[in-house]
Amino acid sequence: MQILYGRRAEDGKEIELSQPKKDSCEIEYTDFPETPFITEKISMRFLKNKLIYLLYVRDNVLYVAVSDKEDQDALNAIRIATGFEVKALKASDEDILRAIEQHYKVGQSSVDEIIGDIAAHDLEGRINDEDIDHLRDMASEAPVVRLVNHIISSAIGCRSSDIHIEPFEKTLKVRYRIDDILHEREILPKALQSAVVSRVKILANLNIAERRLPQDGKINARLSGKDIDLRVATVPTVHGEGVVIRILDRGGLVLEPGELGLAAENKEKFEHMITKPHGMILVTGPTGSGKTTTLYAALEKLNTTDRKIITIEDPVEYQLEGINQIQVKPQIGLTFANGLRNIVRQDPDIILVGEIRDRETAEIAIHAALTGHLVFSTLHTNDAAGAITRLIEMGLTDYLIASTLIGVVAQRLFRRICKKCKKAVTPNELEMNELKGIAWSVNNIKIYKGEGCNECVSTGYWGRIAAFEILVIDDNIRSLILKSPGANTIRSAAVNRGMKTLKEDSLRMVMEGITTVDEVLRVIQED
Repeated sequence: MQILYGRRAEDGKEIELSQPKKDSCEIEYTDFPETPFITEKISMRFLKNKLIYLLYVRDNVLYVAVSDKEDQDALNAIRIATGFEVKALKASDEDILRAIEQHYKVGQSSVDEIIGDIAAHDLEGRINDEDIDHLRDMASEAPVVRLVNHIISSAIGCRSSDIHIEPFEKTLKVRYRIDDILHEREILPKALQSAVVSRVKILANLNIAERRLPQDGKINARLSGKDIDLRVATVPTVHGEGVVIRILDRGGLVLEPGELGLAAENKEKFEHMITKPHGMILVTGPTGSGKTTTLYAALEKLNTTDRKIITIEDPVEYQLEGINQIQVKPQIGLTFANGLRNIVRQDPDIILVGEIRDRETAEIAIHAALTGHLVFSTLHTNDAAGAITRLIEMGLTDYLIASTLIGVVAQRLFRRICKKCKKAVTPNELEMNELKGIAWSVNNIKIYKGEGCNECVSTGYWGRIAAFEILVIDDNIRSLILKSPGANTIRSAAVNRGMKTLKEDSLRMVMEGITTVDEVLRVIQED
């Protein structure tokens, strides 16, 4: 990252003696540095839109001139991008714009250069939203193609899982989701909205003339020798079509149970469960908690030439060699339930059902497990015990659940502490109170936090890892299920028999220096 430190203007230089000090301003143009602070991480277009001018760094604090000191989102974006604490000084809009125009010429981002090319081609002025053929031509112009390619490649380069292209009244914003947190990256001219969205839709083979209904598509890309799948979803909003691009890096998929974050005890339980010849195993957790990755890791371990494995998913996120994968298509009647009925007739040994959403799917999955198949699936419940009560609420009989269920895995994803800027710290009172439940003593204990660096974009975190809660259905739990108890009763019985809860497993990772208490409290919010 290129960084230049600002220099103060020499005394008497560019002073306008006739101009009185502006009311309420803390700094004027005459006090701005002759050479501004510049970083490749912050574009000139962002500064112009937010009316911010980067002044200079003193004692590890970046001083900035701002029009609105209350714009905390913009100030936080600068802090994250630069790694410095930010001190905002009120300045007039005129002074900020004048300084940007005159001095902020170095370090202009690639996006600014591309937008400059678009302006040079007068594409903004020629975009006609009503003429579809003309819009298709505009979306194929070289500058627009470069802009969309730059957005996608930049997102992949900084480990984003999703790209959000969001239309607003006066701008088009681009945000990247990195390690489950959204970061604003670019603010584009509103006039480019139709061309940018149309370019993405063309790449995903979507209908650019259809703007009233949501659409889903797919882009296959190859970057730096890696195969990347991009899932595109559009949705109409009051200010135009919004786009979310999910990035699926086939090469980055973890397919080894030992690398998922399982502690030794949980790893042993998990591997014992998936080697059962028949029955049902459920993985629970909210959207984005890594359930699919865990299931794929299990299938990869079981994927041998003497077993037939069939999956039915929505969507098929990753293609696995040697496994038959089916994509549900509700519009033609291929639902989880209908697909599962036909899968059973294909003589599989192992079946994966992407999600149990209704009673019909649950009943077919249970009966498949009863008839000698090993069935994997997911549910959206907060913990492992909740999966059992959810199945009962769906209308399944307790004796069928007790006789088929092998175990339930609940999981959550936590951000890992960045290894580059990781340092040991003494826990504060809140952190000590949280750790008391799993540590014999918190006296002289050390935990770790990330200070923030260029590698982790000053967040202190890099990548994610899962914490697990594994409920094994043994004879004791099986007899409890037959009494149709509440989730709390099942959970208490499982804990008494050695089950580590999600909170306990996540705090274990804090003690091992993998994540932080703040991250645990962010992800796991207990009643």
